[in-house]
Amino acid sequence: MISKESLFAISLFPYLGFLWFLTRSGQVPRLALTGFYMTLVFVGVTIPAGIYAKVAYGQSLANADLLHGGAEFFLTLANILIVLGFQQAVSRVRE
Repeated sequence: MISKESLFAISLFPYLGFLWFLTRSGQVPRLALTGFYMTLVFVGVTIPAGIYAKVAYGQSLANADLLHGGAEFFLTLANILIVLGFQQAVSRVRE
């Protein structure tokens, strides 16, 4: 059985491929593409925050509210950028 940590690490490779194809296509709105890359920032922040929560508080990240909220901020920001990017693209097409 594959551990959740291994599955998480393995899942980064398909996402990196997804980003590569999106970037190479040149058809994704720049702001949305930035949002998709921002998801990697979320991952980069979440991993050390999770380790810190475990070491400092003996809790998982989900149980350390301030750390969890701080990490989730980056995911929220990424999602906002993706939506705004595609919203701009749709608005341009409709004009």
